[in-house]
Amino acid sequence: MKEKFSIANASVLITGASAGLGVEFATQLAPRVKRLLLVARREDALNDVRQRLIETNPRIEVWVLAADISREEGREKTVAFVNNGSFALNLLINNAGIGDYGDFASADSQRIQNQIDLNATALVQLTHSLLPILNRNQPSAILNVSSIVGDMPRPSAAIYGATKAFVTSFSESLRIELRGEGISVTTVCPGPTPTSFSQAAKRARWKPRRSNRTPRSRVLGQSPRNLRWST
Repeated sequence: MKEKFSIANASVLITGASAGLGVEFATQLAPRVKRLLLVARREDALNDVRQRLIETNPRIEVWVLAADISREEGREKTVAFVNNGSFALNLLINNAGIGDYGDFASADSQRIQNQIDLNATALVQLTHSLLPILNRNQPSAILNVSSIVGDMPRPSAAIYGATKAFVTSFSESLRIELRGEGISVTTVCPGPTPTSFSQAAKRARWKPRRSNRTPRSRVLGQSPRNLRWST
């Protein structure tokens, strides 16, 4: 029987680690894991996060990598960093994502493509490239950040919701494929969360549509009462 993954002394890569949920993941994991590799576009913001983590957790190793993983060169840079260093990766957190609030018909074509590139393509390609490393460092785990929006129609966020539906479906299939292989896969589907995400996604003069639905966060692959990091 394969050994079960534990975050104790894990080496963790977090994408989108300069703000929002990425920072929260790093903050909660820092007292428990051995190494953190924080990946995002803004090096100054990453260094600020690193400094705060080290101040409160002096024993942890925190590395930062400025890379735009929505682009192929950014993903290659990230994979090369993991391959060439002493970073024995065994937990990958695919957190990076962007949105665009407004009707699809009036959306900027580049913003549409940016969502697909980061929310879907980057997650899949980075997972595929790092899977051999995770397999080598068993037991290991993948945590993909989806959204409750992926489970329901969302006017004014059509592309974002579609990319998150993709993430959820992909993750569920990957979990089945890797079951018994020493690599666990979990999908987090948050509801509305107080981060800078919504502000960045808003267009000028955009007003949200009313909805009678009440989104609720969920996690795929484990019971809601077991959402805390286990050791």
